[in-house]
Amino acid sequence: MIQATPFSKILIANRGEIALRVMRTARAMGYRTVAVYSTADRLARHVSAADQAVCIGEALPAQSYLRIEAIIAAAKLSGADAIHPGYGFLAENAAIARTCQKAGIVFIGPSAEAIVAMGHKAGAKQLMMDAGVPCVPGYHGEDQSEARMIQEAARIGFPVMIKATAGGGGRGMRLVQQAVDFPEALRRARSEAQSAFGDPEVILERAIVAPRHIEIQIMADRYGHAIHLGERDCSIQRRHQKVVEEAPSPAVSAELRERMGATAVAAVKAIRYEGAGTLEFLLDGQGQFYFMEMNTRLQVEHPVTEAVTGLDLVELQLRIAAGEPLALQQHDVDLCGHAIEVRLCAESPAQSFMPQSGRMLLWQMPESIRVEHALESGAEIPPFYDSMIAKLVGSGSDREAARRKLLAGLEDAVALGVETNQAFLIQCLCQPAFIAGEATTAFVAEHGAALWGDDPENRARASALAAMLLYATDEHGGDHGVSRIAARGSVVFHLGIGAERCTLAVNKCEDGQFQIMLAERIFTLQTMQIEGTQVRFVGDGLGERAAFVRDRHLLLLRYRGQAYRVEDHTHAAASRGEGTGGDGKIRASMNGRVVSVLVSEGDIVQAGQPILVLEAMKMEHVHQTPVAGKVLAVSVAEGDQVAATRVLAEIEPASPPSEPAP
Repeated sequence: MIQATPFSKILIANRGEIALRVMRTARAMGYRTVAVYSTADRLARHVSAADQAVCIGEALPAQSYLRIEAIIAAAKLSGADAIHPGYGFLAENAAIARTCQKAGIVFIGPSAEAIVAMGHKAGAKQLMMDAGVPCVPGYHGEDQSEARMIQEAARIGFPVMIKATAGGGGRGMRLVQQAVDFPEALRRARSEAQSAFGDPEVILERAIVAPRHIEIQIMADRYGHAIHLGERDCSIQRRHQKVVEEAPSPAVSAELRERMGATAVAAVKAIRYEGAGTLEFLLDGQGQFYFMEMNTRLQVEHPVTEAVTGLDLVELQLRIAAGEPLALQQHDVDLCGHAIEVRLCAESPAQSFMPQSGRMLLWQMPESIRVEHALESGAEIPPFYDSMIAKLVGSGSDREAARRKLLAGLEDAVALGVETNQAFLIQCLCQPAFIAGEATTAFVAEHGAALWGDDPENRARASALAAMLLYATDEHGGDHGVSRIAARGSVVFHLGIGAERCTLAVNKCEDGQFQIMLAERIFTLQTMQIEGTQVRFVGDGLGERAAFVRDRHLLLLRYRGQAYRVEDHTHAAASRGEGTGGDGKIRASMNGRVVSVLVSEGDIVQAGQPILVLEAMKMEHVHQTPVAGKVLAVSVAEGDQVAATRVLAEIEPASPPSEPAP
């Protein structure tokens, strides 16, 4: 018998690109939509795109998007009779499913019982083991004492993985290589888990060396029918978070897909699961797979499954939530072609993928491929939420066609103003191991600096191009005190490009060409067109394009797949060398919240010793002292919100040992 639960207006309890993604399908199906937003997101695109919008609090995770009572109140105020949680921590919170049920609101997701059963890693593992599903050896007992954890880690054997039981996304997760590092890693994992999920409980697992990360997408209705939609390979990760995902996996055969799919379907049927879900497995080099966890929600990487199946997963979610039985049988699911997705994040790969925030001055996404985003030029990226700002998806008849299209689209994308991992993603797609379909979870560690290193030749050419643009766009002579029309000799620029400084001499020739001298090299450039934020030019016989935006002494340049931040220091005062920590001042590396202060005034510290921990974009970041010495001052306390570059502590450097008298 059909158990219909109709609804007409959907509140999306999330932000950014996933809120827009859900709205797009909801509108196509005739539903009205309601957005919720924090004070930091009042001008965000998802707010203006919805039919209605409700502010639910201050710009902190614990006071906005995770506040269930505020979200329910917003639904009642707007008349929404259904709530879609998007993806993320709220989507795996059984409390919101229960609260919706009590309030007579349809929750577009599984039941609270299913979330508890499969969303809690320890319980899910026990269920899987009881069902005969192979699981990674480990410990998931109730005794969470440090002594028991140390004992169990020794029993399992190193390397060992610590994982938060209550969530995912890499939060509360630590890989520990040796016993001496375990206590501190355990403390940090628990702290991060408490901050992210409100639950410090963790489990331990044996770390399987260089596996594939394979996940199976399932759909199930309330009538006991379930199917799988194939697998996704999510092996390329940093900070235990996925950055490149594809479907199907180059490592999964048809026979293995059938076995893993059948395992996933049997698991969700056993708990009478309803809605979209994903079972995650590790696949070793011998073809053995091990259950890790289940995500009881829509995944970030769902577009690659949509690309190869032709299905709209959000539409399936909405139909199931309304009580419709699944119209598909397993034999109806046909995987066609290949799709690859990359996550564009506001972060610095060269600085251990440290999250970045600030204003995105120029934002232009390609139209040649699917892009999910919620930004525009001038938008502010706040420090309070996840660092992912866009997903770019390339699809084609085969894997190489998908890779080629994605690479071209990614190279065409322009994101200037906040540092991103764009160049890192381009390098990932270009590595021979990825092209061959051989990437494992060890991919980033194995390829290291090759994934975020800058080509010196490209940097030199970018420097010359930047000097020419500074010259050409300074219509009135500006800081260089000479009219461009009247200039006859060279104009000298002192530029800072990233951490490097360089001096260039620019000379405009009679034929409209520019000659730029950098060290012993001379670059000959000719502008063909400068229009808005785009420049077409010929450099040493090669015609090229670049994107740029100028803000007085700052030029942001996108050239050959790399973003360059160029500062004009030509007439700036000489730097005093402050801000690096060499002066003993420890400055905040980003906007964030102080999680813990690890030293006090008067303490003696060694170079490299942790001083305090900041939390930004849901991840913890340890700040260390670059010098040995004595703590003169600590200017922050736990719970403080701090801005980037704020002085957090000051160290009086220790005096070097005096040399013995001759």
